[in-house]
Amino acid sequence: MFEVTDSFVESLQTTYDSYGMLGGTEFIKTTTDSEYQVMPIGRLINVKILKIVKEDYYKELENDLKEHYKNDKRVNDVFINNAGTIMIDCRN
Repeated sequence: MFEVTDSFVESLQTTYDSYGMLGGTEFIKTTTDSEYQVMPIGRLINVKILKIVKEDYYKELENDLKEHYKNDKRVNDVFINNAGTIMIDCRN
């Protein structure tokens, strides 16, 4: 999953200024294990778990992503949004 999120974080620095307010279905990627769906929206990256899990799993994923990006200056924050998915904030 980090490989997919990393590619979107990188593309917001090199290829796209923004993916637009609605993102776009052409940008949605599913991990090779089909457990996560990753979709950019503007300068945010939305990570959705595709299997049924307990709420604790989202908190664990949030912590894993925070740890992964803690020294990456391109990422401002990682948080669980109100829709229950994880957002990676790459806004300037």
